[in-house]
Amino acid sequence: MALSPPRERKHSKLIPLLSIFFSLWIILLLLSFPSPSSPPPPPTSQCPQDMPKFYIYNLPSNFNDHLLHHCDSLNIYTNMCPYVSNEGLGRQLSGKSSSWFVTHQFLAEMVFHARALRHPCRTLDPTSANLFHVPFYAGLYASSHFRTANLTLRDELAVTFSDYLTRQPHWHRHHGRDHFIVIGRTAWDFMRNDDSTADFGANRLLLLPEIKNMTVLTVERQPWAGRNQYGIPYPSYFHPRNRSELTSWQELVRKSNRTHLFSFVGGSRPASNQMAAVRGEILKQCNASAQCLQVECEAGSSRCYEPDRVLNVMMKAEFCLQPPGDSFTRRSVFDSILAGCVPVFFSEHTAYTQYKWYMPNRTQDWSVFLGSDQWIRIEEELGKIPKIQIQQMRIQIIDLIPSMTYAHPDVVHGDEVGFRDAVDVALVELNRLVWSGRKPV
Repeated sequence: MALSPPRERKHSKLIPLLSIFFSLWIILLLLSFPSPSSPPPPPTSQCPQDMPKFYIYNLPSNFNDHLLHHCDSLNIYTNMCPYVSNEGLGRQLSGKSSSWFVTHQFLAEMVFHARALRHPCRTLDPTSANLFHVPFYAGLYASSHFRTANLTLRDELAVTFSDYLTRQPHWHRHHGRDHFIVIGRTAWDFMRNDDSTADFGANRLLLLPEIKNMTVLTVERQPWAGRNQYGIPYPSYFHPRNRSELTSWQELVRKSNRTHLFSFVGGSRPASNQMAAVRGEILKQCNASAQCLQVECEAGSSRCYEPDRVLNVMMKAEFCLQPPGDSFTRRSVFDSILAGCVPVFFSEHTAYTQYKWYMPNRTQDWSVFLGSDQWIRIEEELGKIPKIQIQQMRIQIIDLIPSMTYAHPDVVHGDEVGFRDAVDVALVELNRLVWSGRKPV
């Protein structure tokens, strides 16, 4: 019988060894880099008495993590891959501390979820929970289907999500009234009226009966029909890890040299957009005034998305103009608060009817409102405000920074680092809202 050549026998013996080696290597990789869908264990620190214990649903991945696998197609205007990194904080901003990131304005749902996963009030026992957080990344799904003409397909994941909830045992305890969802886009993107001839790419998530039973936290609520909708801040660029970082920034803002009366970061809108009609007037007056600083946002330009450029302009101005744009609200409102710049509003729905959990009721203490009869003389109207009054408003604005900020997800809890962030505020208010007049389980 002929024998195999010695070289071939040697290779055949190596094959099983190589197979074992590569198998062990793959296992080590998996252990070193756990799946992003695997939630971190809840922290061991104490949950404050005024905050609820909450349970986070471990949803099927098609409602959140799986969407991120297609990050380049999550937004019809922007490649979202750089922005969904770092659990939604985006890439770290070079030249600053490790708490500054290029955070996208429409990622509150991811940022909130990451913070909630490590919150001391999170419980792994649903029977002990007072609230249930359902982390559906509805905003990312919606923006990926704005141009989907087939309405059934556009609504498909929203309907599937609603059906999923009704099959969960904890849903039936209170028919969803103790459940909440966080949405990083405006409520308008989820309230399509099929009777209307206008179609802006929205789906019908917030009009589904089951979702109407939940509490919806959104960066912009529908002012007239958003009965179960509550405004939360747009995420800005600063995500402090401790009180020291926060107070250092507040002190820097407090000492900032305000060389100009007012500023505007934004662009024009079509003449047909009546809601944003004041923008043309703002641009005209700003261009004509030596007292105005401006970052004009042009189509395709990244100027208005560069944190250093935006904040440097705002920190040199006493007032920051905040007109409506494509919708009532703007991330720029929260950028201006972060910069200690007093916001000037032209519609009550840009902030006053939106963020009642976060902003003081006496709006004149921290902001300026200009009615339509004042739009033609913005510099004159702002120039009438006494310096001492501006200083007092700035004190209020700087004091608001902690509660308007989303702390870094690594922060265990606000009480331990000396401040409560936007997530902490929402949890306290949710607990009051859901259990007002009812006894928690």
